[in-house]
Amino acid sequence: MKFSYKFSNLLGTVYRKGNVTFSPDGNSVFSPVGNRITVYDLKNNKTQTLSFNSKYNYESFDISPNGLLLAAVNERGEAHIISLMSKTKIFQYRFKRNVPCIKFSPNGNYLAVLKGNSAFVFKVPGSFSGEYKGFEMIKVFHSAHDLTTCLDWSSDSKILAVGSADMIVRLYAVEADLNFNQCSLGSHKHTIIACFFENNSLDVSTLSSDGTLCVWDCNTDLEDLQYNSTRPKKSKISNGEKDSDDELYENRLEKDPEDLDKNLVDKGDKNYNNEDEDDDDDEDEEHRKNKIFYKRLSRVNLCSTLRKDDPNVKLTSAAYHKSTHLLVTGYSTGCFFLHELPSVTMIHSLSICDYEINAISLNNSGDWIALASSNLGNLLVWEWQSETYVMKQQGHTNNMTCLSYSPDGMYLATGGIDGKVKLWNTNSGFCFVTFTEHSNNVTDVQFSPNRNFVVSTSLDGTVRAFDLNRYRNFKTFTSPTPVQFCCVAVDSNSEFIAAGGQDVFEIYLWSLKIGRLCEILTGHEGPVSRIAFSPVLGSTCFASVSWDKTLRLWNAVDINQENESFSIGGDGLAVAFRPDGNEVAVASLDGQIYFFDIKNKLQSHSIEGRNDLGSGVTDTDVISAKKNLSSKGFTTLSYTADGSCILAGGHSKNVCMYNVKNSILLKKFEITENRSLDNMDDFINRRKMTEYGNIALIERRENSQVQIRLPGVRQGDMASRAFKPEIRVFYLEFSPTGQSWAAATTEGLIMYQLDLALVFDPLELKLSITPDTVQKTLQEGDYSKALMMAVKLGETHLVQNVLESVPYSDIELCVASISQVYVIRCMKFIVSLLENSKHLEFYLCWIKNILTIHGSAIKGVDFIPVLLSLQKNLTRNFDDIGKLCDHNKYTIGFLLKIGKLKIKSRNLSEDNKENEDVLMERVILHCQYVLIE
Repeated sequence: MKFSYKFSNLLGTVYRKGNVTFSPDGNSVFSPVGNRITVYDLKNNKTQTLSFNSKYNYESFDISPNGLLLAAVNERGEAHIISLMSKTKIFQYRFKRNVPCIKFSPNGNYLAVLKGNSAFVFKVPGSFSGEYKGFEMIKVFHSAHDLTTCLDWSSDSKILAVGSADMIVRLYAVEADLNFNQCSLGSHKHTIIACFFENNSLDVSTLSSDGTLCVWDCNTDLEDLQYNSTRPKKSKISNGEKDSDDELYENRLEKDPEDLDKNLVDKGDKNYNNEDEDDDDDEDEEHRKNKIFYKRLSRVNLCSTLRKDDPNVKLTSAAYHKSTHLLVTGYSTGCFFLHELPSVTMIHSLSICDYEINAISLNNSGDWIALASSNLGNLLVWEWQSETYVMKQQGHTNNMTCLSYSPDGMYLATGGIDGKVKLWNTNSGFCFVTFTEHSNNVTDVQFSPNRNFVVSTSLDGTVRAFDLNRYRNFKTFTSPTPVQFCCVAVDSNSEFIAAGGQDVFEIYLWSLKIGRLCEILTGHEGPVSRIAFSPVLGSTCFASVSWDKTLRLWNAVDINQENESFSIGGDGLAVAFRPDGNEVAVASLDGQIYFFDIKNKLQSHSIEGRNDLGSGVTDTDVISAKKNLSSKGFTTLSYTADGSCILAGGHSKNVCMYNVKNSILLKKFEITENRSLDNMDDFINRRKMTEYGNIALIERRENSQVQIRLPGVRQGDMASRAFKPEIRVFYLEFSPTGQSWAAATTEGLIMYQLDLALVFDPLELKLSITPDTVQKTLQEGDYSKALMMAVKLGETHLVQNVLESVPYSDIELCVASISQVYVIRCMKFIVSLLENSKHLEFYLCWIKNILTIHGSAIKGVDFIPVLLSLQKNLTRNFDDIGKLCDHNKYTIGFLLKIGKLKIKSRNLSEDNKENEDVLMERVILHCQYVLIE
């Protein structure tokens, strides 16, 4: 078993807060998801969360024009410059305050950052600027009287526009020698939300939070900006240089005494005064000609129509495409408008939600509009010309509580506090269907073993089954009396569904075929926390754990059979069957994991994991972390695909992997470093402790426009306190393929994948087996020996080289010569290569020959993960190629139909032409006959 699992993706969280932006090529959208950034590839239909993270949530970021650098700032003012090629942090800078906006210049040389009432300009490292220093400050502007809010660059990267909360937009020249003085643009009554330059122009458009748009025209073109060559440059003069200059001046006066008389001019001379005044007038006139000023062309309120329904509507975000002059504005009501400037003509309007739109971005062509809302956590890309969605994604609006893998590991089902059940594609990372039939928290969700439906339970008292072919709720199960269900399980034959009650200590058993309640199982004396069916095919045995400190084994068919009961050391929190069905693991509140042998009906051993779990302290805790640990334990368990290890998580940021046989901790995964969440530290910093308690609990004053909160509510829109979410692992599960595992956490659905490149796992390795000897054997034509040697070394690139070097005609002979010991390892390599390889038919030929020749040896639990991975990869390739083939088939059919119609119309036109010629000849003959008569 390999343990080099690395973070691979973050699902379930689409957008948190901050801005969103398109990549320079316009095919991808970057979105902040907490302390990470996710990239949505719209062209290839795939999502990827970048591997780097921050200690706090990101609030603003921008991408360089060449797409190689990403600058991001978190909520504590810590800025990072990240290379998008290596996905690593290059430089770091601490602003120590909130940064509302950060933006690269169009030429890629500068980076503008807003902090407080100031604007900072830095040089960007890289080939454009020729600098290697991370943050080299070249300019600071301090003229704003309130907090700065937005900025924009001119097309030549020489002028910077900065908007602030003092209702003024100020224009600055980045280069000091430029003949551009600071300009201030007013005419607003509220905070500036956005300001935009026109393309290749100094004309500016400004927007305020009340929806007022001002269009400003500049009297100077961008090309007319010049550098002041006569402007004196300030330079520091040393004492030595000053003395030498004085001596030089004195020597010049001593050598030319008559020059002194010529320089002494009578100040009362009238002619001199007239000449001097004429020169001053000429300079003033020239200065007035070169002076840059702005004229307001129009002032329009964009949200006047929205105020008819809601007088408190506000403009919350805006974006502008300079080439096409398209302005997109988002409002607090969930509407967005599309206008054309400078005429301010409305082109398009749409409402996407009932909450405010927090971020808007346009791609490079101006066809796609990205809109994001933090209240719903949704992100969509709208193509305004065709009025269609390019992408529409929304995560769970609150915490995700449960998850389940499909039997082939291709899909994931999740449930949340928002009452929604979502299905995710593990390859693309997108949610493709959402079920909203539940009216309360979804407590558990399970895939059926035949992958035809998903079952979920909720606190609304229903157990619902959703069809995965038609995407509908085809069965709803209820109890005779209202019960809040907290767990569910499906048997291996997909015939029985069992659910446990939270307020009633009973287990309900339904038959899926007849849709009726079969039995109500009693015996537990506390809430049933978890139920699990045996994974053995045909088995109807299932286990349940309860807060009454017992584990019970039941049989769904023979209800009259006396159930087995086992005592555990604490309240039962989780239960899991080993893949072979011979062992069951139980997690209890005392921090231990108990293992029971199903055949012998005995407890085999246990693992003490409380100290491994770890427990931090929240801001509201008045006890130490050590004391707090005594009330926490593992709440979710999952066996690995081969059953040799078990994964455990709970009220902590840690996920522990144990070896079951030896009862030892193998690895501990820290799922996040986000300190914006609570329960991350093991102790409270003494600097935060005052005589009145923890200073972190002091809330900031809110303005009068904030909605009145409902006292006592901790979650949802009416929560009375702005508290930090507490980090915890709600549910985790291993993929049936064994290559990955997923955890439903406060951050979202975090996925870890096995990184084979970091693992050296040889088999029967000898000193004579090296990469050089493998290459030598391969050149000699002994393919089977070279393949076994490469499999022994266990290096993926070496095995790939050997496999692809074998001729197509020799594959069957090579497979027949391989010993059965190497079959499973060889299949693992082929399946992993099949996922991304273009040689699909070639590797399928290997798989076909292995299954045909060594089919008798492919049995047992060890081969199940490999076969499931093979099924997953083949299904994905079938879907991708099937879509392409269908598209080509229908396109060819359409072209053939058009061709036939063209030929038919051409034949008709030729027939009509012949008929016209015959008719014309008859007319001519008739005329000749008449003339002759």
